[in-house]
Amino acid sequence: MGEKVVRGIRGVITVKENTAEEIRRSTMELLKVLVKANDIKTEDIASIFLTTTPDLNADFPAYAAREMGWTLVPLLCAREIDVPTAMPGLIRVLMHVNTTKSQDQIKHCYLGEAASLRPDLSDN
Repeated sequence: MGEKVVRGIRGVITVKENTAEEIRRSTMELLKVLVKANDIKTEDIASIFLTTTPDLNADFPAYAAREMGWTLVPLLCAREIDVPTAMPGLIRVLMHVNTTKSQDQIKHCYLGEAASLRPDLSDN
């Protein structure tokens, strides 16, 4: 087994409505898919950066990770740039993970309508 290095893993999911419940549900879904697709152990997560489009402000996506028991993972939430032509209703994740996987072995996950943003990476 090779030496562990830090790799970035991207994920995006569409959120159906601006409610705390839907933001948390969608965030949990995305995080679970990323973990499963990349065989991630919680202790290997260095940090997670979560963003929302400006229309999603009912809750912090980081709360979903806390509800999953990820109390020791450093989390940061921010708002996306308000580009007029951008797709609304998105939660984006950049997860930094200590892994032996090479960059081309990392699986980025684009769920729901977000799959159209990166069709080259949306086979999950």
